[in-house]
Amino acid sequence: MITHFLRNHIIGDIKIVNLGEMAFICLYNRCLAIFLICIAFGYTSSSDLEIKVNPPEDFEIVDPGYLGFLYLQWQPPVSLENFKACAVEYELKFRSIGGGRWKTVITKNLRYKYGFDLNKGIEAKIHTLLPKQCTNGSEVRSLWSEATYWMPEQGNLETKIKDMDCIYYNWQNLLCSWEPGKGVHFDANYYLFYWYEGLDHALQCTDYIKANGKNVGCRFPQLESPDYKDFYVCVNGSSESKSIRSSYFIFQLQNIVKPLPPDYLSINVKNLLEVNLQWSIPRGSIPAKCFIYEIEFTEGDIAWVTTTFDNEMCIMRTSNGSHELCFSTRSKVNIYCADDGIWSEWSNEKCWKGMNSKNSS
Repeated sequence: MITHFLRNHIIGDIKIVNLGEMAFICLYNRCLAIFLICIAFGYTSSSDLEIKVNPPEDFEIVDPGYLGFLYLQWQPPVSLENFKACAVEYELKFRSIGGGRWKTVITKNLRYKYGFDLNKGIEAKIHTLLPKQCTNGSEVRSLWSEATYWMPEQGNLETKIKDMDCIYYNWQNLLCSWEPGKGVHFDANYYLFYWYEGLDHALQCTDYIKANGKNVGCRFPQLESPDYKDFYVCVNGSSESKSIRSSYFIFQLQNIVKPLPPDYLSINVKNLLEVNLQWSIPRGSIPAKCFIYEIEFTEGDIAWVTTTFDNEMCIMRTSNGSHELCFSTRSKVNIYCADDGIWSEWSNEKCWKGMNSKNSS
């Protein structure tokens, strides 16, 4: 447009412009120069100026005394006045030191609670997130704020207890046992503490199992609503001669249930070929829908093992001879009620021969 304007105002070698036209031409040249400078330095408009936000303040990992259930907490970043209308979020990452992948959480809160294995250190980092609607269409993140946490490591590693084993018998009675660590003095003894959500504070075992006067296990009291929650245990020790390293454990009780075996079995042989096996649902408070069974069946020299979710099954004999038939079964909590479980003991064997049956132990 400007070149067209100038072309129309040139007579020979003389350019005829008035004062207003000259001002317009100068303004055009100035804008063109500024545009070229912006291109050279990567700016195209004032709306694309870089937006920054500070990381959260006072980021820390707090131990409330729950044996591994920790608080990760922080304060909002400073200088948020320009983003008061924005829903500021935080991206939190944490893991056990040397534990591989980070766990990531996006939250608007100023605290996050999580259970950690205190046998290892914990590292965490967090930054502030500004949503796209507050930053012209691109998410803005602050620098990271970082924190770490370690339990004080007192005593040599070999002084920790060994072979910790916890079983929730028949989904009612919890018992834990362990072996003493190596190299501990004769005056050393171990003590168990536990906590799960619902308790005000960690509790100490009140019924220790003893061997040679030393604590080697704990019988827990009747627990109130502990299922499907993380159960935290610490076993520490004391000795006048040397420090003892503490051990920490996290598990869920429904995953360590050991039920009773069925206590009634029957064999019903039809037409000498079809065999119906039945057994009672194990005694106790475990719902019938929560069981899986393993059946061991023998017919003469043939033996096999199978599993079923029902408390009966029908099989076909390999022959109609007079071979003795025997079976026993055991139970476990199934995948619909727990992630894992412990097989019960085997039931007493039930046998059949001819038209007579017998129990054998």
